[in-house]
Amino acid sequence: MSMKSFSKQLNYLLIIIGAIVAIYAQAGEQQDTFVLVGGIVLLMLGIYRISRNISDKPKGPDGFVKTEKEDD
Repeated sequence: MSMKSFSKQLNYLLIIIGAIVAIYAQAGEQQDTFVLVGGIVLLMLGIYRISRNISDKPKGPDGFVKTEKEDD
């Protein structure tokens, strides 16, 4: 298993565990605030780690960001 694959699986695992913990903390009659916050933190950490690898701009076929030429 490569490190990149492990990191990707860890991100998804953080999101899933965080969501389950947050839903569990919310489901009871007496909500446990600390467990809810912990679940949300895990969820957001997983989302943040995934979003770091998403590019802002689409890349062209040569791998560089395309720039538009201005018409004068």
